[in-house]
Amino acid sequence: MGSFRIEGGHKLQGEIIPQGAKNEAMQIICASLLTGEEVVIENLPNILDINNLIDLLKGMGVKVTRNTPDVVSLQANEIDFDYFQTSDFIQKASRLRGSVMMIGPLLARFGMAYMPKPGGDKIGRRRLDTHVIGLQKLGALFNNDGLTQKATAPNGLHGCYMLLDEASVTGTANIVMAAVMAEGETTIFNAACEPYLVQLCKMLVSMGARIEGIGSNLLTIHGGTQLHGTRHRLLSDMIEVGSFIGMAAMTGSELTIKHAGIDQLGIIPEMFRRIGIQMEYRNDDIFIPAQDHYEVETFMDGSILTIADAPWPGFTPDLISIILVVATQAKGTVLIHQKMFESRLFFVDKLIDMGAQIILCDPHRANVIGLDHHHPLRGIRMSSPDIRAGVALLIAAMSAKGASIIDNVDQIDRGYQYIDLRLNSLGAHIERI
Repeated sequence: MGSFRIEGGHKLQGEIIPQGAKNEAMQIICASLLTGEEVVIENLPNILDINNLIDLLKGMGVKVTRNTPDVVSLQANEIDFDYFQTSDFIQKASRLRGSVMMIGPLLARFGMAYMPKPGGDKIGRRRLDTHVIGLQKLGALFNNDGLTQKATAPNGLHGCYMLLDEASVTGTANIVMAAVMAEGETTIFNAACEPYLVQLCKMLVSMGARIEGIGSNLLTIHGGTQLHGTRHRLLSDMIEVGSFIGMAAMTGSELTIKHAGIDQLGIIPEMFRRIGIQMEYRNDDIFIPAQDHYEVETFMDGSILTIADAPWPGFTPDLISIILVVATQAKGTVLIHQKMFESRLFFVDKLIDMGAQIILCDPHRANVIGLDHHHPLRGIRMSSPDIRAGVALLIAAMSAKGASIIDNVDQIDRGYQYIDLRLNSLGAHIERI
């Protein structure tokens, strides 16, 4: 596994374009299994998780053509179901959390699917109950043979009403993809409604599906439709946008984020403003001026600011690690409350070793006392535990005094394309070793 050597203390300058949205891409690629016709995806990020998912589909018999580095065409006119019994499938699928979203499309179209225990970030308990229960309500049967779960629909899938126990994004996506071809009408209440789920629904509509309530938490799907091919362009990755906002502030840099997709960012810019980061909208670009200091707001009654994650339109949990590390150099105190995953804050010990003042109250809460750049962080050697914590540590290292080494950067490469090359072009000093 590779490592980064980062020489801290260098300011960034210039423009950067966010990659296509990773989380949207996982859903869209799986949706290509709903038709035997060609599906073309534009603005696709060149990252490990996406490339591994495409490689998995290729093993299943899907025809894959790379038209350009960020445009791929997929055609699932033939699926090799014998492949699902191979160790190659089990190994590749179990490394990818997003592989679970193949079940809905395969069940809907072929009446059969296989699901190994999915991998992904080790950030806490990530149950699949919402996926399984939702598909069971549509008529799926699950049989566990130890290595994989086989899902079948012996009597076909049939629409129904369901109230999801949690607004799971991937769970909602899986159920929607199954419901568009199920017989009759499906109503999903407490559905996830984040922009990437909206994008999936719009893509399915362009393929011939009939979906009402897109963008809300109440979806009505009129099933029974045979879907055709389409062309779809991914949004800019909101997690990259948030990461670059935090990176500019932490390093005191002037940075312009091009084509940021501002109307799809929700509360994200406002949360960074609340810890004192200035920014200016210029059409669809975000300009962050160089700031030597940024000061945390307090609540109206004077109490300490709390930043917590929540389902959309709340603050996305994928940016909790980023905003936590940026708060270490703010002026003021912030309570970070990570509600959804009990292991996501365990990377803060590395920030404490770098000189940050953080009290880990429990697995879900951390109290961050900002240093206001009076005491810069110091470079150390550390390891990336997951995608988002890895980038948070990269931001810390870029702002630190001296050199840092981050091991296990494959975790970062899973979600951020060419991150070292793109940041070096702006003035960072990152060496891949």
